[in-house]
Amino acid sequence: MQDIRITPVQSELLWEQPEDNRAQFEALLTPLAGDTDLVVLPEMFTTGFSMNALANAEPPGGDTEQWLQSLAQAGNYAVTGSIAVRDGDDVYNRMLFATPERVYHYDKRHLFRMGGEHKRYRAGTERVIVPWRGWRICLQVCYDLRFPVFARNRDDYDMLVYVANWPAARRHHWRLLLQARAVENQVCAVGVNRIGSDANQLTYTGDSLVVAADGAVLLDCEANAGAPTVAVDGEQQTAYRQQFPCHRDADNFSLE
Repeated sequence: MQDIRITPVQSELLWEQPEDNRAQFEALLTPLAGDTDLVVLPEMFTTGFSMNALANAEPPGGDTEQWLQSLAQAGNYAVTGSIAVRDGDDVYNRMLFATPERVYHYDKRHLFRMGGEHKRYRAGTERVIVPWRGWRICLQVCYDLRFPVFARNRDDYDMLVYVANWPAARRHHWRLLLQARAVENQVCAVGVNRIGSDANQLTYTGDSLVVAADGAVLLDCEANAGAPTVAVDGEQQTAYRQQFPCHRDADNFSLE
């Protein structure tokens, strides 16, 4: 695999203000043109983690989806993050993955019941893996991080990407589980979280990470706002999996 440049964008979010959130992210993303391959925004980056699902939901192909693809086209990179989308009669916490050519999507499977998400959103059912610049990327959202069976690598992807609004009270879990998902699946794991506070009086310390397949932390954003970029060595990951092929002894299983 070729090397890939990854840019986690760690920022505060304005509560239920999509236009203002898009504007602040556009100011960060525009200078990245030509200097990155993959830009990762947080979960529900246009609104914050709001349970006002119907009020905030956009239609498929709505303003934010179009905006993401225009950024991807202008910058020659892929950009991903999740928003609320009303598709038919249901609202999904939908992770959009925009490339210059098209937009893929993944609907969050594991809804955060402690926050009432399962009462406001419909759970997705399909695992989604997208191809981008020689990498196969598995899309995941926040609470999905706690469920390793759903993320288990069957030699069908090379990178896990999690977008999140993960509160500071459980930041240790976030950091620990991201490294665990990388090590157990022998892939690069990327986790992007927000900072600041929201209307639910929750605080967020960011801790966005890019973790190599052997568990080494390649980038740690700590609590800093910004859009740093790190390169992940594709040949090194391939060599590591070949030299330490524990995935060949993995147990077979099926998901229902």
